[in-house]
Amino acid sequence: MTLQELRYVVALADAGHFGHAAEVCFVSQSTLSTQIKKLEDYLGIALFDRSLKCVTLTPAGREIVDSARRIIEEANRICELSRQVKDPMVRAIHLGVIPTLGPYYLPHVLAPVHERFPKLRLLLREEMTPHVLAHLTEGKLDAGLLALPLPVDDPAMEIVPLFCEPFLAAVPADHPLAAAAEIHIDELVHAGLFLLEEGHCLRNQALEACRLAGLDNEEIRATSLETLRQMVGMGLGVTLIPALAGMQSHDLGTRVALRPLASPGASRTIGLVWRRRSPIAPTMESLAKFLKDLLPPQTLAVN
Repeated sequence: MTLQELRYVVALADAGHFGHAAEVCFVSQSTLSTQIKKLEDYLGIALFDRSLKCVTLTPAGREIVDSARRIIEEANRICELSRQVKDPMVRAIHLGVIPTLGPYYLPHVLAPVHERFPKLRLLLREEMTPHVLAHLTEGKLDAGLLALPLPVDDPAMEIVPLFCEPFLAAVPADHPLAAAAEIHIDELVHAGLFLLEEGHCLRNQALEACRLAGLDNEEIRATSLETLRQMVGMGLGVTLIPALAGMQSHDLGTRVALRPLASPGASRTIGLVWRRRSPIAPTMESLAKFLKDLLPPQTLAVN
């Protein structure tokens, strides 16, 4: 049994197709198939059910793939630990970022991060929270920029809060609420509150801020913050916008009015998340410390 065979098995488990797995591993399909069959012969069991259109793991195969992932991660950890003797900030980081944060937060930090750590490469992937967490667990991502608290309590994850981001009320410029210096959340609810569709963590945070278990069937759900802002600009309703996103509302001109929320207001905490036993944990600790000190405009520090 070799590490390479285990990598082939994990790749096939993820891809569900011999051809796609071979492409990921940069080998021919016959090479990958032969090596996996060799491992199955060595173990004396079938790891995959090949009778279906999509190759799937057998019950025993699922357990073995879980162990293979841990073995591969530990092997990578050994290699990374040896590299860290030189400089833990010389590497590439696969970083997942939620869509309601990435376009608005990253422009404030990418240049300073590059200036401070010129040999650190951030390879960004924009995904919703469940996908970022799943890819963190699978090792497809090294870290994630997410809204806290996480939807699941996973002791395998290291979580460092970076900053607190207030929500703003976004209303049509000609709406009566636009004349107010600040807006109560209850007023937004009664004015026709738009939210993002299911799956966005910002939707759940907005519902929590409004103390609602859900809205009626007439609720309009959007796929992105930009769609929400456009709908508000057309006078169709109101919404909650994170402060960093609100800073980029100039494109709507005078059509949308942004107002602070009346006390106690509402906000979300943004944090950096990575696997505790990741070989790049020292890198992430240094990056988290730097980002925590690099407070974006209109946000608040966290303890």
